[in-house]
Amino acid sequence: MFAPPVSRAHRSPADGDTTDPHTLRTDADDDDAPPTGEPAQNRGGKGRTFTGIAAAAVTTVLAVVVAGQVTDGADGADSPTQSAAEQSRDTDDSASRGDARPAPSDAAPAPLTYAQKMARTYPLGAELKGSGKFEAIPGVDKAPGKGQKYTYRVDVEKGLGLDGALFAQAVQKTLNDDRSWAHNGARTFERVYSGEVDFVITLASPGTTADWCAKSGLDTTVDNVSCDSAATQRVMINAYRWAQGSETYGDDIHAYRQMLINHEIGHRLGYGHVTCDKNGDLAPVMQQQTKFLEYNGIRCLPNAWPYPVR
Repeated sequence: MFAPPVSRAHRSPADGDTTDPHTLRTDADDDDAPPTGEPAQNRGGKGRTFTGIAAAAVTTVLAVVVAGQVTDGADGADSPTQSAAEQSRDTDDSASRGDARPAPSDAAPAPLTYAQKMARTYPLGAELKGSGKFEAIPGVDKAPGKGQKYTYRVDVEKGLGLDGALFAQAVQKTLNDDRSWAHNGARTFERVYSGEVDFVITLASPGTTADWCAKSGLDTTVDNVSCDSAATQRVMINAYRWAQGSETYGDDIHAYRQMLINHEIGHRLGYGHVTCDKNGDLAPVMQQQTKFLEYNGIRCLPNAWPYPVR
């Protein structure tokens, strides 16, 4: 049977395809039929080739532009773009450099000065009786003056929980002060760790202090005081008084500790007790200032020094 020819009038050369989607396949289109006419040019393939070349060219241009921007951003100071990570890092860096940055919370506190330590009280019971065993504070503090030299050792009763090095420092500084027994270069004091000494100044619990003072016929249990145990080498400083002070000195425990040292060493040097003789005067250092500042109606002011500056 004869097949009518297929019309191609609606086919557009710009479709970019060699096959019209509306063309019907017939028996005459069989693959085994011999080709007729000139081969049709593949206009659609040429279009795709051109489009691909154009796209590649655009991509290349964009890559060059982007690469130039990246290069400018790396080398220049005015890069207009920045990644989120870089912005976050810059923000963190700025914050870390800020003046309002808080100080580290784990910073170690500054160590206390000698004066600060001497101004503090320390816990120690009024009825404590310690081990009775002593240890010498290591080290040597040379006599700073040229007067009559006294050599001494500092012993601290074991188990007190007090700063023995601070006690030793206080003894040396106090005795060699010009207001003390070293006044006008008359005496000078040297602390040693071992060997022969003129006396041993000893920091001990109230119970141990009482034991050693009793060896010289002295009773320190009344008012819990210190003593110079003259029958022995020991000048006994009651650790309760050293740690807690006395009502007569109030909060000025630094001065009270200086008075304790000067008073008991004064006994070792041969000075006895005296009292204040004029109302409002400084009390003599050899007055029993731990017990009283007023005597026979005369009230004096606390004083830590044999030769105070007036």
